Amino acid sequence: MAVVRQFQGPIDLHAHSSVSDGTETPAELVRAAAGAGLGTVALTDHDSTAGWAAASTAARTAGITLIPGMEFSTRVQYASVHLLAYLFDPADSALLAEVTRVRAARLSRAEQMVARIGMDYDLSWDDVLAQTTPGATVGRPHIADALVARGHALNRSAAFADILHWKAGYFQPHYAPDPLRAIELVRAAGGVPVIAHPATRGIADVVSESRLKTMVGAGLFGLELEHRENNPEPTARLYELATKFGLYVTGSSDYHGTGKPNRFGENTTAPEVLDRIIAEGHGSAPVYG
Repeated sequence: MAVVRQFQGPIDLHAHSSVSDGTETPAELVRAAAGAGLGTVALTDHDSTAGWAAASTAARTAGITLIPGMEFSTRVQYASVHLLAYLFDPADSALLAEVTRVRAARLSRAEQMVARIGMDYDLSWDDVLAQTTPGATVGRPHIADALVARGHALNRSAAFADILHWKAGYFQPHYAPDPLRAIELVRAAGGVPVIAHPATRGIADVVSESRLKTMVGAGLFGLELEHRENNPEPTARLYELATKFGLYVTGSSDYHGTGKPNRFGENTTAPEVLDRIIAEGHGSAPVYG
């Protein structure tokens, strides 16, 4: 039986609003996506679903499909691994408890970093809060924006390359679950998990074949291999592993408004891949405009 698609392309499955570290409200983000010519966009704020309601209303008005999602912070030892989760139940108790724990840890980490930076630079916690919106997931991008506002960095990227770089001595890790645990939680909540930009580091740091096999067994759906920050050599290796393990490949912009140079639609996802995400996701539903 042929799949009847209710969504239109192009499809961009990774974008951030001011609920996390983007510069546009959820509604503004959806309107920007429509204005850029997208037919479908996913809202994937860090460890938060607070923007879903406003984005849904805007999507219906703008005539664009919204895929509700989230970028789930996970960690392998000291290495950050981001997991995109689509169409899960935001009220699932186990998932909500873990995300709440991660958000609290991110906030505590941010406060500790600001205290350390403030010993060497004119920067306070109030400076950072001034760069956020109410209820936002406070993180390093907001610290970067505060550093820019104080004149300590030219822009957000410069702040990350200098003061917020781990070599500068101010970096603090924060609690996040192992990606395997996160995948299990997302699947149990009816969602579809995809590892975000998994090839940003060198080939030596690429997700190992054995670890990836374990993740696939836990329910990993795919890899976001079409992303501007992925490096060519590890990306090629991960394409091979995706074929071996039957994983789907997604493409996205990782749009942050003016917070990053990434533009809507610079990488997109094939319609047949979104067909599968919608078929497997049963914790929440797409919003059709």
